[in-house]
Amino acid sequence: MRPIIQLFGQILAPTARRFHQALDNPELMQTSVKREICDRLIKSEYGKTLGIHSVDDWQRVPIVDYDALEPYLNQKQQQISLTPEPILFYEKTSGSSGAVKWIPYTQSLRRSFNQMFCVWAHDLIVHGPKFSTGKIYACISPQLNVVDSQALQDDLDYLDGWLRWFLRPWLVMPNKLNRLHDANLFKHQLALALLEAEKLEIISIWSPSFLQIHLKYIQENQDLLRGELHNLISYHRLQLLSESNIPWMQLWPNLKLISCWDSANAADQAQGLRSAFSSSASLSQFPGVFIQGKGLLATEAPMTIPLIVAGGCVPVLDEVFFEFEDETGSLYALHQLNIGKEYTIILSQKGGLYRYRIGDRIRVTHYYRHTPCLEFLGRHQAISDLVGEKLQETFVNNALTLLNLQGTNFKSLIPIADPPHYILLLDSAKETPEIIAQQLDQALSESYHYNRARTIGQLASPQVLISSQIPEILVSHRIRTGSIWGGIKHPILATSPISTELLQKLKFD
Repeated sequence: MRPIIQLFGQILAPTARRFHQALDNPELMQTSVKREICDRLIKSEYGKTLGIHSVDDWQRVPIVDYDALEPYLNQKQQQISLTPEPILFYEKTSGSSGAVKWIPYTQSLRRSFNQMFCVWAHDLIVHGPKFSTGKIYACISPQLNVVDSQALQDDLDYLDGWLRWFLRPWLVMPNKLNRLHDANLFKHQLALALLEAEKLEIISIWSPSFLQIHLKYIQENQDLLRGELHNLISYHRLQLLSESNIPWMQLWPNLKLISCWDSANAADQAQGLRSAFSSSASLSQFPGVFIQGKGLLATEAPMTIPLIVAGGCVPVLDEVFFEFEDETGSLYALHQLNIGKEYTIILSQKGGLYRYRIGDRIRVTHYYRHTPCLEFLGRHQAISDLVGEKLQETFVNNALTLLNLQGTNFKSLIPIADPPHYILLLDSAKETPEIIAQQLDQALSESYHYNRARTIGQLASPQVLISSQIPEILVSHRIRTGSIWGGIKHPILATSPISTELLQKLKFD
């Protein structure tokens, strides 16, 4: 199998080489991409309405959000006014806040994702772990809502046909995937598929919690799974599956890479995976698993690629045109960014989104070649405001960091409307809920508006709920309300109160 992986790397090399050359002159490449995207805009009905005739008219294109573009998005039509290209399908977002958004996909936009994958894969083959089996599990979310059957199901659906065909034989997939419309049935079938895959080498998922939930399912259903796998896996693997704490790295001795979100709201969960898969004295023959963050990747567009050789995430500067806004509202081009500064992203891509305010904040960590590397910080202006306290996500994240919550891999602060107060959800903790709640109240009181609301009695004191079941309960709720399982994000700060039904489930399940 190793020669095939090397051959794959050689196939990807020209694409990677062109990308790295682009990193040497980001201004030139971004100018070229801007011109290409503007040519599409000029040919579209949207561009004609705006009176865009050349790239010199770019500043006349309004900076917009999804709500401004929604009237142009008709999911029943293959042609829309935003782009001259036919629409292949619509993909729904699964973000942590707001209503569901449907993003149109064209062949050109899909090719942008394909480009990102090729560069990433080449970097892993050349600079990453020495892969030998090539067996990969690429995140698959069950289509629990059959109405959404056209939605993408796994990482590979973002790729061009030739690449999907090339990778398909190496995939680990649940049996009868298209018929799995029940969450528990999907978990069971995926557990069987993963346990049979002794040569599993790569796990590519979105949210770390997706994998954590399935590992938990395997741990809690050992007897049932052993019975079904009795004649399908070796006696040694069956014995591993009977241990009180399953040694995951012995179960998958070839596992070398887990690709997942690892920044902002997913940082703690990714650290939990690092702990679960880290090597120990008893497993010293195995060097450990490389947990790599996915960079900044959204339904709307690929934005950054994690490159080992770069020591960070580089922008997909040859497929997406970037503009960056600082706290004063000033706009900057990619090559004008300063190390250590924070910006929000305005992007233009090849699927019909022009000067689109996607709402993501980044920090410039360093430069690789002549291109800035970008770290995802979170969503811009995530604010919870029950009674005027105006808690911001960044402030809350810093406050929770100061609490130094030992043994915690999941945390989310949620507002409660009646009576107005906040509840901190944790999967585990060494301190008691009462002690943590007191410390949390003190930390949040550093915010003037929160402290004022507490002082005059507008906000009740915060509470803390601790249960290993919390992440799974939240996932189940989000699935029922239409979110895609593998892409569910748990915010550090929820911006709207949860339902009474969900709150009761969190308290008593």
